[in-house]
Amino acid sequence: MDIRTVMRLAPVIPVIVVDSPEQAVPLARALVAGGLPVLEVTLRTAAALPAIEAIAAEVEGAVLGVGTVVRPAQFEASRRAGATFAVTPGLTPTLAAAAKDCGLPLLPGVMTPGEVIAAGEAGFDALKLFPAAQAGGIGMLQALAGPFPDVVFCPTGGFTADNFRAALALPNVLCVGGSWVVPKAAIAAGDWATITALARATRD
Repeated sequence: MDIRTVMRLAPVIPVIVVDSPEQAVPLARALVAGGLPVLEVTLRTAAALPAIEAIAAEVEGAVLGVGTVVRPAQFEASRRAGATFAVTPGLTPTLAAAAKDCGLPLLPGVMTPGEVIAAGEAGFDALKLFPAAQAGGIGMLQALAGPFPDVVFCPTGGFTADNFRAALALPNVLCVGGSWVVPKAAIAAGDWATITALARATRD
């Protein structure tokens, strides 16, 4: 499955931070039940790789990605854990080469037109605008459409239930990344019904 196919599966990719591997499976099931099967488990905690392993083994229907990949070795470790695509907050030649060597489809992060050009030179035309709000949000996405008509984006950072649809309405946006569908308080409380409801609301 190439990265554009992954991006078209759902309007929102939840950006997931787990503090305990035990949270991973019920959280993933809640999101899939709500219609958001594409999951980005970020490498921001020690629980991330065990969480990926658990979701890959136990959650039917999940399209499992790994996020916050910043070192080359993390690609192979994530692939072994069960990730089927990767997301980076930025892109370097070393990271691009590591992703290709590993075989994981990559959604690389960019913030400026120069970084879009560099990503294109590395062979990527489906990108994550990050951090989207700080990069200019809707205005930046509209501006990038002119010089880069063949590039599509998953903007991430600063989106909420109140504003994500404005990004999705743009022709160069295939999906939006965000954490509002996985609030920390709901995860800590094991309130999976709330997370399913938040996921389902993105499809309405």
